Amino acid sequence: MEGVADYLTRQLITGTGGYDLCVTEFIRVTDTLYPESVFYRLCPELRHGSQTMGGTPVHTQFLGNHPTLVADNACKAVSLGSRGVDLNFGCPAKTVNRHKGGAALLKEPETIYQLVSAVRRQVPAETPVTAKMRLGFDSDEQALEIAQGIEAAGANGLTIHARTRKEGYRPPAHWDKLAEIREQLSIPLTANGEIWTVDDYLRCREISGCEHIMIGRGAVSRPLLGSEIKASLNGEAHDAIDTWANTKAILQQFAEIVATLPDEDAHLYSISHQQRYLADRLKQWLRMMSKGHQEASELFDVIKRHTCATTILNELKAA
Repeated sequence: MEGVADYLTRQLITGTGGYDLCVTEFIRVTDTLYPESVFYRLCPELRHGSQTMGGTPVHTQFLGNHPTLVADNACKAVSLGSRGVDLNFGCPAKTVNRHKGGAALLKEPETIYQLVSAVRRQVPAETPVTAKMRLGFDSDEQALEIAQGIEAAGANGLTIHARTRKEGYRPPAHWDKLAEIREQLSIPLTANGEIWTVDDYLRCREISGCEHIMIGRGAVSRPLLGSEIKASLNGEAHDAIDTWANTKAILQQFAEIVATLPDEDAHLYSISHQQRYLADRLKQWLRMMSKGHQEASELFDVIKRHTCATTILNELKAA
């Protein structure tokens, strides 16, 4: 999720202990083989064994339409320690799609096949290569064909967001469509889309038949959702995990890290203009959290017009 799941956000969310794997924001490949500095900036976890500080493995995600260049960059990431490579065929952003990236490639199944095949050929056999797609661009008519092509190209796994690009993020997610596709694949299929609660997670698994679930916006909106799910699966009480008090504590931890970060260390978190970053990200996060916490909605209404990070931080502490 570009512009949302950056390095610091990944550290904090996986630090809750609720997630088994995460991927970076996509690395957009256009016409060059990136130098090491770009990979370390976009995936600082490469400096720590390709895992977050909490020990969650991190795979690097790439977005592009040139098989050789994407494969070359994927190999570079692996040479720097990436534990896996993920290919993005699901991003619905218009700016990305206009340049034939992300979900736009769902209109070109052969290009998707060539991209996956090129990466699989060049990346060491022991390194997992996976892909993320939607059910289609305007319709889901080619979903199975694309999924089978990704498998035939050598992917080790596939995640499908259970909506088309045209549907965007409008409910519902068509988990039943994933069941139809899963039955035709031999590689693991991971379900994605519209997972906001423990109940959503359980229903998605039941309807899709998928053992594994990827959570995107739900994980940012409710950082403790993964911990809730794991507690539920273990038969433990989970109602007191995703409280506003616990969620607010994560926000405060985020704010304190950024506010106290020495200028010379900001680059380690890929942060420039710390005060602006803090103000913008707190607003973004609170707005996304509003779906699960009324208190977040109320606090967002208080701070949404503020531009001073200190003022916003004080409002957060007082909330």
